[in-house]
Formats: sequence, structure tokens, C-alpha cells
Amino acid sequence: MDNEQVTSYPVEFLNSLELSKVPSHKLRLKIGVPVLLMRNLDAPRLCNGTRLQITHLGSNIIRATVMTGIARGESVLIPRIPIIPTDLPFQFKRLQFPLKLAFGMAINKAQGQTLKVAGVHLEKPCFSHGQLYVAC
Repeated sequence: MDNEQVTSYPVEFLNSLELSKVPSHKLRLKIGVPVLLMRNLDAPRLCNGTRLQITHLGSNIIRATVMTGIARGESVLIPRIPIIPTDLPFQFKRLQFPLKLAFGMAINKAQGQTLKVAGVHLEKPCFSHGQLYVAC
């Protein structure tokens, strides 16, 4: 990209962007919280949608225990990675942990996971007869 095509955006604006496939600028995490992995890091062990529980927080690395999938129970390290969204009219890169909090999740994200206990909160009816089955 040459200098004629470069547009400068305020840091505050870039930090305020909340995009579906990009972790927030500021993650508020604590030891013990459940999180969802947002990228494939080491398929099939660490895939997009894998649930983890944080066991150690560092400035550039997070240690977590895998809660779902074939690596269940394993301790893993999650690094900060560069994330470049492709669905914006401009380019930018965010260096962040590919995680988001997972105290609750949509029916589609829960599909395929094995849970000992699950709560389903349906304020509105499901739009497809198979969705409630997936949720349970």
C-alpha cells in the first residue's frame, strides 16, 4: 500500500470497534473464567469454538485447561496473535488473545458440545424445529 492510499484513523476509534470475528480491544479476564477460542490454533485439538478455562494470565500468554473436545483436560498455552479483519473497508491489525468470554453461548455455538449441566433460556420461540433439539 503506498502513502496515497493510507488513511489515519484515531486509536480511540479503532479500539472501539466491536466485530464478530475479532476479539475486543480490551479483554477483562480472570483465573477460572470460561472462554471460547476464536481461531484454529492447533487443529483438531484447539479449534474455533473450543471451550477453555483460564488457569494463568500473562501479558503475552494465557494458560488454560481444555473443557471440550479430544484434548479435554489438557493444559494449553494461548498466545496473543495478530488478527486482521477482512470485512472492513480499510485494513488494520489487532494483536490480541483469540478468546471471548463464554458464560453463555448461542444454540449454534453449543452444538456438538458435551455438557454435564445446561440451562436453556428461550424468551422467543426457535425459528426452526431442530434448534431446540440442538440446544438440549
